[in-house]
Amino acid sequence: MRSHLSPLDATFLEIEQADDVTHMHVGAAMVFDPVPGGGRPSLQRLREQLRSRIEDVSILRRHLSMPAVSQFALPVWTPDPSFDIARLIRRDSLPQPGGEGELMSWLGDYFSIRLDRSLPLWEIVLLEGLEGGRWALVGKFHHCLVDGISGVNLVAALLDAQPEPEEGATTLAQLVVSLGEEDSRAVLARLRGVVGEAISGGIDAAIRPLDVTRILGKSRAMASRLAREEPVRATPTSLNRPIGTGRRVAAADVPLDDLERVKRALGGTVGDVVVAAAAGGLRTLFEHRGEQVDHFRAVVPIDLRQATESLAMGNELSSLLVDLAIAEGDPLRRYRMVSAATSELKGASGSALGRIAAELSDMSPPVVQSVMARLAFTPDLFNILIANGPAPPITLYSLGAPMRRIVPMVPIFSGQALSVAAMGYDGRVFFGLNADRDAVPDLDLMRAGIEETIHDLSRVAA
Repeated sequence: MRSHLSPLDATFLEIEQADDVTHMHVGAAMVFDPVPGGGRPSLQRLREQLRSRIEDVSILRRHLSMPAVSQFALPVWTPDPSFDIARLIRRDSLPQPGGEGELMSWLGDYFSIRLDRSLPLWEIVLLEGLEGGRWALVGKFHHCLVDGISGVNLVAALLDAQPEPEEGATTLAQLVVSLGEEDSRAVLARLRGVVGEAISGGIDAAIRPLDVTRILGKSRAMASRLAREEPVRATPTSLNRPIGTGRRVAAADVPLDDLERVKRALGGTVGDVVVAAAAGGLRTLFEHRGEQVDHFRAVVPIDLRQATESLAMGNELSSLLVDLAIAEGDPLRRYRMVSAATSELKGASGSALGRIAAELSDMSPPVVQSVMARLAFTPDLFNILIANGPAPPITLYSLGAPMRRIVPMVPIFSGQALSVAAMGYDGRVFFGLNADRDAVPDLDLMRAGIEETIHDLSRVAA
């Protein structure tokens, strides 16, 4: 059984193959307590569990029919006749003492390596040797397989909602199975994250390869023209420079109650607090570099989830781009400026990107999706990507061990040395910072600035 790539899937493949330094995978590191009885799970047991949950129809058992998108030929998802879960789930160990420094260094090396396009486009590592007997599952999924922070959701679907699931009980893993069913595309649309069900037309398996090829050609031309016509380019900074293939990772986490307190007292949304926290971290970073930055623009995919119906009609595409107001020194005023900007952009139609909405309003959803992806990853239009994922409402487990921490990860793009991902879990919000190894040796300043900003806002709100 074959499954055609959507125009959006093919666009993500094209973005990666056009530039050697762009790695189009998303992922996460999930840290667990020791399993019941102590220690970490065996690799064999983990492979057996995941093998039993990845059924034959799952897209996780498929690979690309050819490694690249060309002008006249498009790969399709096809069953991998030599599928071997041992090639996709392996074991590694941290150098001792297995603390935060060792973990972040390992993650930087891990996310520096692209996925092998000859295999199914995902992998998981059982990482041992963490302090306190803890262990981790670190996953990497290509953007064409799962979109944005929903890659973390797909990994979570391989876990359990209770320590010892009852035999025959519905499991989260059934969501993964549905990804491979041609009549269950609505589930895939929900999981894709950046786009919702209302514009899931590009995921419809009824679209033929020739149709997709024509859509890709049209979207390339449209996105190129719209990008050239955008009158306000993003201001270049020391974070907007040529990058290499190496990555550096840092992580921060704060109580979810602090963000909720800010939202209740000051207005806005939890997502606004996340964006304002990233703005505070960037201000700290630039101050230590002695760099004056007045305007710094972020693309915030989470805004698209909040405006799905409007996007389906070609409206409010300007919610893509947010000025972070990092020139403002007071964190309270900066938060209010960010919150006001996101609120205004969601309803704006007179901006330059608002005109893009009008251009796209008569196009079919597949074309809209593909054009949106190309615009979202056009470096000159923004300085940084900030992705905010929803919080799972329950504690998740693997082989009886509760997950205690998550480090989400989204890509950085050519000409951009840093991205920020945030995800709520178990009463906390976890930030994953992905940076170019050489361009951001001071990444810990960004991490500290995020935590300090949320602490300051929470104190003001209280």
